[in-house]
Amino acid sequence: MFKHSIFLRIYAGLVILVALVAVFGYLLVQIINYQRAQEYRESLTDGVSYIISEGISRQPNEQQKRDWISDASDLLELPIYYVDSSKVDLSRTEQKRIDNRKAAVRYDAENSIAYIIIGLRDDPKHLLYIKVDKIGERQMKALPIFILDYLVYYPGQEKEYLAKIQSNFSYPIQIEKVQNLPLDSEQIGRLRLDHSIILYRDNATVRGTTISIVSPMPSSPSEVLVLGPVPLFNWMPFQLAAGITLLSLFVLSLGVYGLLVPMQRRLREVNYALHRMKSGDMTLRLPVDGTDEMASLATNYNSMSDHIQRLIEAQRELMRAVSHELRTPVARIRFGMEMLAEEDDYEYRIQQVDMIDKDIEALNTLIDEIMTYAKLEQGTPSLDFEKIVLFEVLDQVIVETEALKTQKEIELLAPPINLVVDAERRYLHRVVQNLVGNAVRYCDHKVIVSGGIDDAGMAYVQVEDDGAGVPEEERQRIFEAFARLDDSRTRASGGYGLGLSIVSRIAYWFGGQIAVDQSPILGGARFTMSWPARRFNRAKNKINMAKNDIEP
Repeated sequence: MFKHSIFLRIYAGLVILVALVAVFGYLLVQIINYQRAQEYRESLTDGVSYIISEGISRQPNEQQKRDWISDASDLLELPIYYVDSSKVDLSRTEQKRIDNRKAAVRYDAENSIAYIIIGLRDDPKHLLYIKVDKIGERQMKALPIFILDYLVYYPGQEKEYLAKIQSNFSYPIQIEKVQNLPLDSEQIGRLRLDHSIILYRDNATVRGTTISIVSPMPSSPSEVLVLGPVPLFNWMPFQLAAGITLLSLFVLSLGVYGLLVPMQRRLREVNYALHRMKSGDMTLRLPVDGTDEMASLATNYNSMSDHIQRLIEAQRELMRAVSHELRTPVARIRFGMEMLAEEDDYEYRIQQVDMIDKDIEALNTLIDEIMTYAKLEQGTPSLDFEKIVLFEVLDQVIVETEALKTQKEIELLAPPINLVVDAERRYLHRVVQNLVGNAVRYCDHKVIVSGGIDDAGMAYVQVEDDGAGVPEEERQRIFEAFARLDDSRTRASGGYGLGLSIVSRIAYWFGGQIAVDQSPILGGARFTMSWPARRFNRAKNKINMAKNDIEP
């Protein structure tokens, strides 16, 4: 079904393309978000790792360092390990982050556990290894405590040192007046009890939802330490959604262009061929690729070009031949008229009148054949197919021919009396009439006429004679208009070279063919015209075949 319809292929291609773009967009979002999530985790831990590293480096000996780490682990409610750096296998990227005093984060997506690795400023032989299996209010409220512990060493210079360490944090950290914050009375009361509070802000902006951690300053009751606002991770921010959408549309447009380019190319070929035809060049033919609508269009164009070219050539040949064929009877009529004017003998005048009458009849016959041939050549004639008893047509033509007293023997090998074929009676009669007339004209003594239906379901009419036959090299040319094998003999016998060409065109419009070979019985020429005996069953078979192509 798809190979017969270019539009179904385009529609199916669009569906597949949309599905592929959707899968591509989904995978791209997953890849980008994986990297974004990793960068987000690292940015949040960089500041904390710096403060923890500074806190440990201030401890005078290893035991106090271990005690400080233990207190930090209890405060965060997370296990913190003081490990030998040689036992931790770091990647190049992780080692670079450790050297820059930043945290390296390993995330186990299957178990939703993060491992934070922190380097120590004055102890390169050891690392801190923090296992984070939960992030809650407890962990967030512990962060200001580490910063306040850092600021204890700089009384009166808290703001200056906050500014120095700000570069290690991805979010702002600052000291603010309590009255400058949008706090309610309950939140202010909790601050006075030395409790940290968390502020949530759901902004309708690119930043989205943010949180801020507010912790009281022990040295100044009117001031608080504010961490944030810290934006929560957004899996589908506007920039990412817009970028993925634009990229998907771009890929989709490229795919659509790729689907339409072949059809555009073939339409351009058709357009070029039509322009060539318009300019009078009928020689160009379109390539027929496949069995779809474009291939059908190319086939129809080629057939149309062949037909138009044949019509033009036939018209030229017709004009040339008509002028040539009309000249002889017209000249004889003129000569006869002159003889009538000059001759007084009554019998001679009667003889001239009979000759003029025969020439006029010849002109009528010629004009009739020319009109029939032109009608068959110019396009599809009006064919009224019906059920016809083949015997009746053959017998009628033989009776009509014998009435002409040709002195030739005509034998009918009669088909079954009830044998019925699909045909247009008028044109089938013309075929048999032309073939029998041609055989009678060129035979020596005998003509055999037969007909029937062969094993392939093709009806046929066959006429053979005992004449000289048709040379093999002339068996194609004989069906051309005004073609003669022996010009002088044909003129003497009264032929114009149109009878067989008319038969050829009728066979074409019947959906059949005409052929000539040597008669195995009489030795002369044998003409056989065949066509589908059941035209309507053939159409029904085509419909059934089309249905079979559509059904899966």
